Amino acid sequence: MSDPLVTTAWLAKHLGDPDVQVIDATWYMPNEDGSGRADYAAGHVPGAVFFDIDQIADHAVDLPHMLPSPEAFAAAAGALGLRREATIVVYDARGIFSAPRVWWTLRAMGFSKVFVLDGGLKVWRAEGRPLETTTPSPGATRLAPAFDPALVRDLAAVEGHLARHSAQLVDARSAGRFRGETPEPRADLRSGHMPGARNVPWNALVGEDGLLKTRDQLQSVFAAGGVDLAQPIVTTCGSGVTAALLALGLARLGREDVAVYDGSWSEWGGRSDTAVVTGA
Repeated sequence: MSDPLVTTAWLAKHLGDPDVQVIDATWYMPNEDGSGRADYAAGHVPGAVFFDIDQIADHAVDLPHMLPSPEAFAAAAGALGLRREATIVVYDARGIFSAPRVWWTLRAMGFSKVFVLDGGLKVWRAEGRPLETTTPSPGATRLAPAFDPALVRDLAAVEGHLARHSAQLVDARSAGRFRGETPEPRADLRSGHMPGARNVPWNALVGEDGLLKTRDQLQSVFAAGGVDLAQPIVTTCGSGVTAALLALGLARLGREDVAVYDGSWSEWGGRSDTAVVTGA
């Protein structure tokens, strides 16, 4: 069973390798104080490029950071100098939070050797490893568009799954938001969850040390959320970011086929024609 994460020790050893590329994917929720780009400018892993989740997105839709077209993504990734044949390591400054979104995005867009840095910049800093504030200038690359639709679900597909009971919808939001007891961080969204969805809060997958939990621990977390690991799974959250963290945890358990509902609650909870359930 392959692991979708690499350790800080591994990255430190391979940081100068020409076939290893590093991405800083730091991102903050809209109700949080913080800027991923500002964090990047203040100090990042040497050679890392910054991937702006909100900018490398489909701006033609009124939903946050939806996947761009394969053509637009290939252009943006090429501008960052990314290469499909390289081993790409993605991290964020918070530990493990937004990096899985870029890990999933790259996989959906045809990159096969993508990993998340376990513990992210939080652990990297704590270990006293090197940082830089200069912005690298990698040479642009020409990438052919690619897309794996099996890793992505849209509204119609999710409605079909729920109607046919053909996949488990697993929601990464907090229990309070899932039950409709805590307001959504984005205005004009209803509270609650999709009928039949299960709840596995994203932070249940990350230990106090900032590392993703072990396989045994992850199995217990998903079992506690009522998730059958042998059945089809689609993950969802507020806007498709922490849903990718659930997909990362499931990939550690060997489920590399898990799809993410890209629109997530920003789409579902913002419509008047979708069913919403409150309570447990």
